[in-house]
Amino acid sequence: MDAPNRRAVDSGSTASVWMLADCATVAFSALLATYFHHFLAQSSMLPGSAQQYANPAVFYLYMAGFSLVLVAVNRSYGLYEVLMSRSRLREQRLCLEASLTAGLILAGALYFTREDAISRAVVTTTIVLSTVLMCLRRAVRSHITYKRFEQGINTRNVLIVGTGTAAAAVQSHLQRVRRLGYSCKGFVRTEQDHYCSVDAVLGDVSELSRLVRQHFIDDIFITGPCERGTIKQLLAEATACGVDVRVVPDLYDGISWHAPVEYVGQFPTLPLHRKQIPAVGLMAKRMLDICASVFALVTLAPLMAMLALAVRLDSPGPVFYSAERIGRKGRTFRCFKFRTMVVDAEARKEALRHMNERDGVLFKIRHDPRVTRLGTFLRKYSLDELPQFWNVLIGDMSIVGPRPPLAGEVRQYDLHHLRRLDVQPGITGLWQVNARQDPSFDNYISLDTAYVDNWSLWLDLKIMTRTFGVVLNGTGN
Repeated sequence: MDAPNRRAVDSGSTASVWMLADCATVAFSALLATYFHHFLAQSSMLPGSAQQYANPAVFYLYMAGFSLVLVAVNRSYGLYEVLMSRSRLREQRLCLEASLTAGLILAGALYFTREDAISRAVVTTTIVLSTVLMCLRRAVRSHITYKRFEQGINTRNVLIVGTGTAAAAVQSHLQRVRRLGYSCKGFVRTEQDHYCSVDAVLGDVSELSRLVRQHFIDDIFITGPCERGTIKQLLAEATACGVDVRVVPDLYDGISWHAPVEYVGQFPTLPLHRKQIPAVGLMAKRMLDICASVFALVTLAPLMAMLALAVRLDSPGPVFYSAERIGRKGRTFRCFKFRTMVVDAEARKEALRHMNERDGVLFKIRHDPRVTRLGTFLRKYSLDELPQFWNVLIGDMSIVGPRPPLAGEVRQYDLHHLRRLDVQPGITGLWQVNARQDPSFDNYISLDTAYVDNWSLWLDLKIMTRTFGVVLNGTGN
């Protein structure tokens, strides 16, 4: 399908961010082109061009118009839709084509208005620079995004309704084209499925809510035959769970008359429900995480070096303790801390289980005999968690979020406990600042799920501010 015939659905505020980024790119290119030509004119390397700068305000007015036209053309070409719907080569071609189209419109406007005070060389340089910068920016973004998709990071988990040949074809396509960013978790059988062409059938359509929560599903693809009432019930459950639903266009006449056709690779789908994602807020949260972690790692480097030396001298064993933890959507990552226990702490855990002071799946002893002398001090002021700023920087964790659990703990979770894994785990969180000493596992879970359900950037900032007081009071153990 050609780009002009494809009217993509904007991803809300994310599209607005990219529109602003394109406008900023044009503004930067215009300033750079003006400075470059002015420098050549002053250096007598470009004779006769100095008079072209008599009225720069008119030039920048035209550049503002060029920005608006460029945004409109980019939008019509689908360049503000989700990245996973096109290849990198196609995106570069569309970006180049959109820039040249907007440039031709600008050239036509200059010709018909006969604006001789504007240097055509500056205009041409601005168009070329903005085109190159936009193509480069999009290439870097897509490279990083697709690389993370290949590593299984930030992919969208898919549940396919149906077990026939169409379901198998969709699964094969999603697995083959990794740039789409989808990870198929399995299939759901419907009442009309009389044969099975796939493996990994997770259950029946009546179990949809449980399967969505258990496997952290983001999208449901309906490929099998279903009755109209079943589809309505499925859509209601998916809406309640907050997942996106897509169907093959010609299966469900009447249900999706007003839904636009969207292509997932080569498969046409009709989105029936789309979860609202606070893209700008999440982007700001990630930028805050990066800035805060870089600042912490740089400014606290001398302190961390001294602590590392102290850990080494205090007791035999490695400086750092690392363990596999469960992150967002059940993804496993390695979490780092300064070692605060003896090296055989895990081997002695079962012998001390009768001393556990927490209920549920948590394990915590106030005066744990496995903790070293220095470890008691590090835990008291949460200094053992400073290396986790590295986890934040590389994207495994966030500054604020539920604490990352051990795999053994997650295996004991009830279904509703998995809700706390819907977001990135954090160094600090609502439980740490409100009920750090509370032994109740239910309160632990309720505070984490309350954070997930009521997340905002302002809530993160409040938790970060309160964390300083909690740390200085030495409430850790």
